[in-house]
Amino acid sequence: MRFFSDNAASVHPKVMAALAAANSQDTAYDGDALSAQLSSAFSGLFGTDVEAMWVATGTAANSLALAALCQPHQGVICHEEAHIEQDEAGAPGFYTGGAKLMLAGGAGAKLSPDTIDTMCAAIRDDVHQVQPAAVSITNASEYGLIYTPDEVAAVSEVCKQRSLGLHMDGARFANAVATLGCHPADVTWKAGVDVLSFGFVKNGGMGAEALVFFDKDLARETHYRRKRAGHLQSKGRYLAAQILAMLEGDLWLDNARAANQGAQIIADAASERLLYPVEANEIFIKLSTTEAEILRNAGFDFYDWGEGQARLVTSWNQSAEEIRPLAEAIRAL
Repeated sequence: MRFFSDNAASVHPKVMAALAAANSQDTAYDGDALSAQLSSAFSGLFGTDVEAMWVATGTAANSLALAALCQPHQGVICHEEAHIEQDEAGAPGFYTGGAKLMLAGGAGAKLSPDTIDTMCAAIRDDVHQVQPAAVSITNASEYGLIYTPDEVAAVSEVCKQRSLGLHMDGARFANAVATLGCHPADVTWKAGVDVLSFGFVKNGGMGAEALVFFDKDLARETHYRRKRAGHLQSKGRYLAAQILAMLEGDLWLDNARAANQGAQIIADAASERLLYPVEANEIFIKLSTTEAEILRNAGFDFYDWGEGQARLVTSWNQSAEEIRPLAEAIRAL
């Protein structure tokens, strides 16, 4: 009964079927027929002309996106608890050639326009201080909170005023869109996002994420950076096959809805234990050491999140019947 991470969820059968169907000889790297469909598939999804490419991991997607927006001597404004700061082992600095992550606070791991503007205003415009070139926001955030289209647009407005690029870490982008109920364009390019890291592995994929460039000029050099970073896989059709299978019939959105619905079952049971509103598929709760031991002894797996706190994550493949025992166990504490 695993609620540790949606990274551990099984691969969707349609993705497995797509991998099997791709298992025939084709052109290598990204010159195959499936990889050639990615940009048009994402252009259809977002309702605008984009350039898309696959990579194997979310870390690579985020870091390559930031490298497209930021020179080695510049900086990226992000939340102090952002994944690119806390969980990517310095990869953004490695991929950008040394660019600095400029950390800001904010409730629920979300950045506000005022916070970004205040940080920029405090930086002297001279060679002795790192100058920001981009902002990175995470949707859904590291605490499962969602940026609405209006919130993204407000961040984007500050970015435009300050000549900053805007990156969205969308490791759980599908979960955010599923909750918002909006068109994916509304919370991305229409709101001013330049490049999106679109997550698939957490949502039913096997080993493929997408970089979606709404500013296509940013993609040109990224093709070279991807190769230099070791992410131009020789059999790229298998990555493309996964992504295309998830996009077909909005499987990506159906899976996210299922995970979100599962999270609400636990949220209803956790009630006053909740540390944050449950807006996607992550639940953060107050849980003593003794209570955590009781749940683990009952067979439930989850992540400790500091003293007296825990993180629970639901996945696309967990049914309500599989989730309710945990909800009942939490209610009974």
